[in-house]
Amino acid sequence: MHPFSYTRVSDTREALAAGSRGARYIAGGTTLVDLMRETVERPETLVDISGLPLREVTATERGGLRIGALVTMSQAAADRKVRTLYPVVSEALELSASAQLRNMATIGGNIMQRTRCTYFRDVTAACNKREPGSGCAAREGFNRMHAILGTSDSCVATHPSDVAVAFAALEATVHLLGPDGERTVPFADFLLRPGNTPDREQALRQGVLITAVEIPALPRPLRSGYLKVRDRQSYEFALTSAAVALHVRGGVIREAKVAAGGVGTVPWKLPAVEQHLIGERPSEALWAAAAAKAADGARSLQHNRFKPQLLNRTVERQLRIVGENA
Repeated sequence: MHPFSYTRVSDTREALAAGSRGARYIAGGTTLVDLMRETVERPETLVDISGLPLREVTATERGGLRIGALVTMSQAAADRKVRTLYPVVSEALELSASAQLRNMATIGGNIMQRTRCTYFRDVTAACNKREPGSGCAAREGFNRMHAILGTSDSCVATHPSDVAVAFAALEATVHLLGPDGERTVPFADFLLRPGNTPDREQALRQGVLITAVEIPALPRPLRSGYLKVRDRQSYEFALTSAAVALHVRGGVIREAKVAAGGVGTVPWKLPAVEQHLIGERPSEALWAAAAAKAADGARSLQHNRFKPQLLNRTVERQLRIVGENA
């Protein structure tokens, strides 16, 4: 590990001042500390923001939810409002990492976490995300876990977060605080596809703080859930996953929110699936027909050619599970 300085701050003004001088923010540290140990990240200064007042889950005036950036994964998963209004979020959190990590990791840190691509974490391997212009070893290497959607010639790494898939499905927004004040960014625009600049992962300038993630109010009754398919039952990243929320009234699907994980360079919203569902009556045939559109545009690699079919099956299964209870 390379030398670095460490300081704690007690208010956002101090945090922003330190961030503007190039310091890196740390709270739970469950990702950043690992990357520092592996010398993938080499910050000169860490600013501990764990003492900032960003630890509340509150209902918004319009009936949505605002989750503070420093709420831990376990706190958010256990919160009664989250479990009642948006089970897809609590389920995604509970299927993430381990209990110990969920007790430390924060919501803000979770959506900021970097890829689990083994080539990114191996400093001897070519990785455009870690060292722009060096190449992408994963394209010709072992790429079973890698992305099939949103890839580029520069990067095929997946985004590892589960709860980010739920946020993408629900069309959440990210609240930011910087030197110029507060602003919000749609979740769909917050995490960036790699394109030719895979090292730029978020629409976030240096020194800007994430203060909250807000889930909008959606029509009621709303049924939702998260399905994660992986090689083993616990402490494993997704091969595929599906976040689904359905509003059914009068026997007809009026609203559908669907996104996939484990297959995209960012959590992958599935508008073609959603559009196929809206206005239709739930049925086995509908779930299959809608899910068949999930892998549209997929570009498989040598070792992940199974993923398009697995994605379709994952989405179909979760549509059925949620739809049966809607």
